[in-house]
Amino acid sequence: MKRTGLWIGVVVAAAFAVMMVASFRGVSRYRVEVCMEFQGRSACRTASASSAEQARRTATDNACALIASGMSDSIACTNTTPAKMTWLQGKP
Repeated sequence: MKRTGLWIGVVVAAAFAVMMVASFRGVSRYRVEVCMEFQGRSACRTASASSAEQARRTATDNACALIASGMSDSIACTNTTPAKMTWLQGKP
């Protein structure tokens, strides 16, 4: 009787692990590295997302967070064209 409970627990844990891996694989369909230059400073950041636009936007926002100070500079930075953009996974 105790072995049956153990095996049921193992099967449930394995099924949960498979579901988690499958769900996370779809989340990061696109991966991009974006390098931004703003007011003489530069930074590069990588981001992953389920859409190409969201991956690009997240990488841009993260890079600008390092080189811009204040809300106005952050907005201006994110509205500039990236100095470099490299798709590491998936292509738009």
